[in-house]
Amino acid sequence: MKAVGFKTSLPITDAASFIDIDIAKPTPGPHELLVKVNAISVNPVDFKIRQNSAKDTVLEQPKIIGWDASGVVEAVGSDVSLFKVGDAVYYAGDITKSGSNAEYQVIDERIVGRRPTSLSDEDAAAIPLTALTAWEIFFDRMRLSRERDQHKTLLIIGGAGGVGSIAIQLAKKLLGLHVIATASRPETADWCKKMGADVVVNHRNLVEEVRAAGFQHVDYIVDFVDTNAYWDTLAELIKPQGHIASITGSAAPVVLNKLKSKSVSFSWELMFTRSSFQTDDLIEQHHILNRVADLLDEGVLAPTLTQTLHGLSADTLKQAHTQLESGTTIGKLVITY
Repeated sequence: MKAVGFKTSLPITDAASFIDIDIAKPTPGPHELLVKVNAISVNPVDFKIRQNSAKDTVLEQPKIIGWDASGVVEAVGSDVSLFKVGDAVYYAGDITKSGSNAEYQVIDERIVGRRPTSLSDEDAAAIPLTALTAWEIFFDRMRLSRERDQHKTLLIIGGAGGVGSIAIQLAKKLLGLHVIATASRPETADWCKKMGADVVVNHRNLVEEVRAAGFQHVDYIVDFVDTNAYWDTLAELIKPQGHIASITGSAAPVVLNKLKSKSVSFSWELMFTRSSFQTDDLIEQHHILNRVADLLDEGVLAPTLTQTLHGLSADTLKQAHTQLESGTTIGKLVITY
């Protein structure tokens, strides 16, 4: 089967940053599906893995990445019970396994959802990783609920990106929060408002921007950009006994002492935790994706796709990674096969 991979970590401008390869079609294990991939989306995690997973080395076998896909089940493993051949599915995958930048992929059924019937493969492929991330950060890490938290304030750092786009919608539609999102360009501010943000502020001089908008402090903050770069700002803006969560990690230690006097909680979120550690609640991602599919089909949530490329090839992946690395992407970018 056709696939795209790399043998060493190179700048995206290098001709060998991605290479076209031909490999054997995989066979599904007991709990796995073999999916004919129809579309994928590209996320920041993709280029970060490409940049860092094969530094100063040349892999014997090319590494295939990609963690968002929509397609059709072609075969099922012996213990599969959630899906059958011919089912349309979507999923975000497992960072420890071979990725979706290929014609076919094997994937554990417990992290796969039914594809929303109202969406095309392109629109569906844009959803899983970002929706799982936003859902887990709100409901599993911060444990927010509409009954307790409706009308409270949420600041989203990075509102126009992939995760921000779906997080704004979940926060408004499911939780009833008052959403303040950051954006620095007219087009990103407009996108945040389209997704449902109540207020849009510039991420530069964020404390002043938030307070000029009428908020001395906010109940909750989620960071989708850079934990340490905004840390002092987050510590200043969060209310006493509030909660901050981040997906971005940090090469340097996070100074949690800055939260002590306010008794503020802090959480990390990584969508791949469940699959990487095969947690007891692994199947929760199946349930979340099905719930998100329902919300999309009901029109509660809106698609976040903004750009589509065509064809599985090294050149197309290079184009997609170049766009993601620019840091200017609004919503989600998808490649159709």
